[in-house]
Amino acid sequence: MRRARLTFDQRILLLALLAGLPGSALAVVLLWIGDYSVGLRWTLALAMLTAWVGLAHYLRVRVNRPMATVANMLAALREGEYSIRAREEGEGGPLATTLSEANALEHLFREQRLGALEATNLLGRVLEEIDVVVIAFDAGRHVRLANQAADRLTGHATGELLGKTASEIGLEDTLEGNAPRMVERVDSTGSRRWQIRRSAIRMEGERLTLVVMTDLSTALRAEEREAWRRLVRVLSHEINNSLAPISSIAASIRDLVEREPRPDWAQDAQRGLDVVLTRAESLRRFMAAYARLARLPAPERGPVDVAAWISRVVALESRLPVRVRPGPKVTLNADRDQLEQVLINLVANAVDAALEERGGVLVGWAQAGGTVEVLVEDEGPGIAETGNLFVPFYTTKPNGTGVGLALSRQIAENHGGSLNLRNRTDRRGAQARLVLPVKPASAR
Repeated sequence: MRRARLTFDQRILLLALLAGLPGSALAVVLLWIGDYSVGLRWTLALAMLTAWVGLAHYLRVRVNRPMATVANMLAALREGEYSIRAREEGEGGPLATTLSEANALEHLFREQRLGALEATNLLGRVLEEIDVVVIAFDAGRHVRLANQAADRLTGHATGELLGKTASEIGLEDTLEGNAPRMVERVDSTGSRRWQIRRSAIRMEGERLTLVVMTDLSTALRAEEREAWRRLVRVLSHEINNSLAPISSIAASIRDLVEREPRPDWAQDAQRGLDVVLTRAESLRRFMAAYARLARLPAPERGPVDVAAWISRVVALESRLPVRVRPGPKVTLNADRDQLEQVLINLVANAVDAALEERGGVLVGWAQAGGTVEVLVEDEGPGIAETGNLFVPFYTTKPNGTGVGLALSRQIAENHGGSLNLRNRTDRRGAQARLVLPVKPASAR
């Protein structure tokens, strides 16, 4: 049979009684052996017994009261009530330290609660103000969190989404398939393109799936309009540059033919036709360059030795000896023909610039982690307008098409890399920096 254990306050009372027992017993003995009357003996004995028990009870209360205060504070903290504080008992000692620490804990929890409430309110306001759709689903695909943008997307009133399943609100597909990805959805406003992202979060100890949907239609349409404006502006400029002299020369030739009596206009007509042919050929080259930029095929990947690739391209340049700074042995998984086209463009541009200042050209490469960095440096005049470097059809060369750098950057990005040009900081000239992954994502 299990023996019952005394409670904490019972043990305090028992210890208090035991502490006063020797003195009380000695007082009773002395009282009874003394020369006192029986009535006085019983009166004093009863008074001592009452004082003994009363003092023991008072001690128990004094010990249990701060313990009860601390217990009430902890219970209030557990319930989220942070307005209760303990009255501290002076300074120093275990009791004063305990009460002081309990008050400090209450203050800390109150500050954290206020901070959490402020952060929650701020997050709620942000979620309501942004146009991004934010929805959290639980394991059963029920909505646990949704902002106003989600309500507008699904056509529900504020708060009506909570508790509904993903299939009921027509967002079942957002929980399936790859993410991030772009999808096209049709709603009351028409067809719109959305980017869908998913991540796992925890709320109140429960694991949720957070779905974030961003409407890209407006931004994409604005970019498309701007791209069309730039394209029309460039096409208009180039076509007008060719049609204006063609129209002028054709009118001059017509005047010569209609003039009476007809002069010896054969030589003038020949020069006019030469101009027409020249401008027509220029227009043909421009349209061919545009078609080349617009129809760049996907890379056909294969092993490309970096050292051999650079050596082949450098050997093609005959106008100026190009120095090569050797680097590590690296093999890329890339389209060799396209990479050669990129490097040919970069080296040709560097040689053109170096010839203006009678400088040199240096090509080198280095490996950093999972990428290879190819540098083409020249000792030319530098780059005057860095903002227009990669604008298609923009060129400062008399016979240039303005396609080379734009095409080169597109090839680099199709390989998962990048291409940047900048003025050198160590000396006069420019530096082209081509970065390519050693093992692209598609090859892993």
